[in-house]
Amino acid sequence: MENKFFVDSEFLSEAALERKHRLETDPTFRKNHMEYMPGMEKIESDVCDDVLAHMNSYDYSKYTAKDVKAALEHETCSIEDFKALLSPAAEPFLEQMAQRARLETSKHFGNTVYLFTPLYIANYCENYCVYCGFNCYNHINRMKLSTEQIEHEMKVIADSGMEEILILTGESRAKSDIQYIGEACKTARKYFRMVGLEIYPVNTDEYRYLHECGADYVTVFQETYDADRYEQLHLLGHKRIWPYRFDAQERALRGGMRGVAFSALLGLADFRKDALASALHVYYLQRKYPHAEMSLSCPRLRPIINNENINPLDVHEKQLCQVLCAYRIFLPFVGITVSSRESAEFRNGIVKIAATKVSAGVSTGIGDHESKYSGKETEDTQGDEQFEIDDNRSLTKMYKDISDEGLQPVLNDYLYV
Repeated sequence: MENKFFVDSEFLSEAALERKHRLETDPTFRKNHMEYMPGMEKIESDVCDDVLAHMNSYDYSKYTAKDVKAALEHETCSIEDFKALLSPAAEPFLEQMAQRARLETSKHFGNTVYLFTPLYIANYCENYCVYCGFNCYNHINRMKLSTEQIEHEMKVIADSGMEEILILTGESRAKSDIQYIGEACKTARKYFRMVGLEIYPVNTDEYRYLHECGADYVTVFQETYDADRYEQLHLLGHKRIWPYRFDAQERALRGGMRGVAFSALLGLADFRKDALASALHVYYLQRKYPHAEMSLSCPRLRPIINNENINPLDVHEKQLCQVLCAYRIFLPFVGITVSSRESAEFRNGIVKIAATKVSAGVSTGIGDHESKYSGKETEDTQGDEQFEIDDNRSLTKMYKDISDEGLQPVLNDYLYV
């Protein structure tokens, strides 16, 4: 498959460009993406085999309108029903799927919508993922917040009324080690009731340490469950190792995390197969760890700095809506998050149907929440963003818009006693 995301940078030296081209075109120059690197913990788990067996055998062209109708009539959605709901045959039934999804959402979550905001504390990265703005070859302004800057950003966010934060870094152990992330978690616990992490995958004992520092849950994007496509897109760094990333959520649960979140980045590979694999990843882990809270999201590609070839419309809104409705029908108890990658109009609509959690007051840059929240210019302390967002609404505006839809915005859904 042609790698449409690769763009040369005018800022790279000839030596760097040569290495980049060899990584791109010569598979023998790249490390085997299925072999663990030194220091990576390997766990014994059958979840991966179960997920891949279904994904690899999934022929969505075989499903018919009759299969979709039967799936919608069943009280409980089986794996086979879910496959039918993800198929092209289900597209004419989107209205019926939305009605069923809305019923399931109301039954299990009432009319509540949870709000959170992400905080990027560093954008250094050691991986070469060709579709990502943080990738190690992309010429962007890099930044790592100090302990004092992290606390300042968190205070600005907390002063807005937000009670849940998601801490993110680029995937660089050298620049954002476990101790650095742990200190950020300790600071976050002073300001927020709920603390999430979206960082590079780590081992079980490291997840345990971060949980002890205050982290409640871990989000990991598998990006794509298609291992061959994954190999083409992740050319360098620890992230290249597909199975280590796949098992990250299970290691986090073994390390004591209360919850985990899953996602594929729709548009990197066959989105129907990636959507199937994401949901089945949750489905099988839910049965192994019934005490854990699990959630799903399905973000689409967004443009990044220095790369105009990334097309966020590879998966259309109706197809995205179909995936979200199918998720809700198949996994009625699982939270569904829709990020600010999507438009305000789409998010306003989907929270009335299937989604239960949205981000607000979002920035994917480093060190710019004060300028975003107060209007103060702080460009000299900012690092570039990971991708462009589509919904720029503040917490106040998001809260009002959700309330105006007849829904109840919720800032916290968990209390420690």
